[in-house]
Amino acid sequence: MTFNWLKRYMPRGLYGRAALILILPVVTLQLVVSVVFIQRHFEGVTEQMSREIAREINTALDPDWVIDPTIAAALNLDFPSVADNPMPDTDLRRWYDFSGIVVIRTLNEHVLGVERIHLVDDRTVFVWVQRGDAPLRLVEFNRERASASNPHQLLVNMVVFGALMTLIAYLYLRNQLRPITRLAGAAEAFGRGRHVDYSPSGAIEVRAAGHAFLDMRARIERQIEQRTMMLSGISHDLRTPLTRLRLGVSMLDDAEREPLERDIDDMQKLIDAFLDFARGNADSSKPEPTEIPDFVQMVVDDCIRSGTSVSLVSSVGQGQVMLRRTAVRRAIENLIGNAERYGNRCEVSVLLTDKTLRIRIEDDGPGISSDQRDAALKPFVRLDPARNQDKGSGVGLGLAIAADIARAHGGVLRLGESETLGGLRADIVIAR
Repeated sequence: MTFNWLKRYMPRGLYGRAALILILPVVTLQLVVSVVFIQRHFEGVTEQMSREIAREINTALDPDWVIDPTIAAALNLDFPSVADNPMPDTDLRRWYDFSGIVVIRTLNEHVLGVERIHLVDDRTVFVWVQRGDAPLRLVEFNRERASASNPHQLLVNMVVFGALMTLIAYLYLRNQLRPITRLAGAAEAFGRGRHVDYSPSGAIEVRAAGHAFLDMRARIERQIEQRTMMLSGISHDLRTPLTRLRLGVSMLDDAEREPLERDIDDMQKLIDAFLDFARGNADSSKPEPTEIPDFVQMVVDDCIRSGTSVSLVSSVGQGQVMLRRTAVRRAIENLIGNAERYGNRCEVSVLLTDKTLRIRIEDDGPGISSDQRDAALKPFVRLDPARNQDKGSGVGLGLAIAADIARAHGGVLRLGESETLGGLRADIVIAR
């Protein structure tokens, strides 16, 4: 037996589940105690008291004693006028008077000649009795003689103190859960490329997890910093000999100089592309509020001024999103550059919702087959059969840089087939 169907009705948050763990046992315990108390104690006492008052009614209306008014006085029973209190068609009680069910049932079973029973309120009970040829008689007595008084006090005390203790326990548990939520928030922010101040607190296990997270974050940041410094050094070291080579090649004849200059340019592009990829996660700028779609329109306009055939065809939603503007600009420009390289037309669309930002770039090129899309996101992968190389070649880092920047924002880069242009569709999806 599985309980997967039950998961849809369970709280998804930590506080909700903690509250359920606290409240469910308390409510269950109170229900069990209430049922046991009502069925075994309260109903039993009520039935016993109702049988006693039934015997007293039978005694007061016995033919041998009914002529003696002292008997009714001794039994503390009243006999109002039937004319002033007509008999109802059915037994009457208030809908929430559960003990009245036991009283009516017991009196019907033990009072001889009973016709109707009316539980007027918490103080008065009317019983109409007719025996044989004797006239109809009305018996009135106090309700406290037929059922236990104030049975709700135990239930009220249970509910009040149960709720109070549950509230106190929840407040204590919330203090224990707060460090966990703070740790989760810091980890989520770091996964989206934001650095949030965090200090471990709470129980020993939570503190241990917090210190482990801080050590992991420090190692990752140190590794990124070291990689950036190393690549900066490599860039500096390689640019100097490339400059000397360019100067030396410039003194050669045109026939020998041109192919060597092309090789030097390719090496320069390779170094620049690799450094752009390395800077994808190493971007030290902090996310800042960015107006959408104004930011995307500005990037598209800059690409148009540089001679790229691209346009912003659709924009849905408007608002601010926390972005590293330089990194996101680089990702959009890389995708637009790929669209220009492998197609003749490029269209950009923006969709902003309460939860996500989606920037879509589509082209009319040959596209990428579904079985090669995962490989296309890897660094230095060039899908020659799938992409047109006649319009220029890259080093296989355009999509990898865009995917790296999307992951740094807690998002993802998704590749698909364009429904409007027929080429590649690239979606940058970022959670708000």
